[in-house]
Formats: sequence, C-alpha cells, structure tokens
Amino acid sequence: MPYKWTPSDSGQTLTLWPHQSLPPRGFVVFIGVTIAMLTLPLLALLGSVLLWALLPFLALAVFGVWFAIHRNRQSARIVEVLTLEGNVARLTRTDPGGQVRDWQCNRYWVRVVLHPKGGPVPNYVTLSGNGREVEIGAFLSEDERLALHAELPGKVRGEP
Repeated sequence: MPYKWTPSDSGQTLTLWPHQSLPPRGFVVFIGVTIAMLTLPLLALLGSVLLWALLPFLALAVFGVWFAIHRNRQSARIVEVLTLEGNVARLTRTDPGGQVRDWQCNRYWVRVVLHPKGGPVPNYVTLSGNGREVEIGAFLSEDERLALHAELPGKVRGEP
C-alpha cells in the first residue's frame, strides 16, 4: 500500500504517496533497452548514407519516450501527510510543483466520508470539518481508498 502510519510521541502520522511502478533503476534499464532495440536494425546500414538519414528520427523517438516517462514521474511527486496530535488533525498536501496546501480541524469534529459514486474517482474519500471538505488519497487505487476509509475513522477519533 502506498501509505504508512507512523506513531510518534504525541500522536500518529499518515503519509500517502502515488504508486510508482517503475523505479529509477527500471527507468534507466528501459531507456537502455529501447536504445539497443532501435540501434540493432541500424547495424545493417553501417557505412550507408541512409543511416544518417534515419538517426535523427530514432533519436527523436528515444527522446520522446524518455520525456513522456520523465514527465509522468515528475507529475506523480505528490505527498499527503495527515498528522493526528492531541485534539488536532492536520492534512498537508505537497503538489508536484512544490505548492503546499494545509487543512486543520479539531479531531472530534472530523468526519470521514466515502463517496462511492459522484466524485472524480470511484470510492472518493474526504475529510470534512471546520467548514471545509478536503480530499485525501485521490491518487490511490479504488481498493486502497476503501482500505484507507476503513482505517481512518478509528484513527482520527483516537481509538486503538
């Protein structure tokens, strides 16, 4: 699961992040294999003018694949941290661009709401309180959001 509860002296912290199926090492291997597979047919063209005609297009294809995967990895750098300390619940979301958004409420008044339909994603989970409703874990899979919804009410209320 791409989320983790961490106990602390004064409460608990939940950290959520998007799932990354391609680790950095896999990214390098994939680009290397792509280059190898594209250059293999070029061996027959060594010494030919046609090699130089095809090379820019192949380089453009490799760059396009690299750029698309790199852009996807950059846009998945979202981190949400739910801190439960004392009687305060605080949700901090850091977006890929570095923008930080905060929400804070008394733990007693926090309501954890599951929207099975009608949200931007199925089984949309929100926290509401202090006059606002904020999403949590929208980047998680449908099953992960259900599991998170099952855990949150007891944790927010301070139950074991």
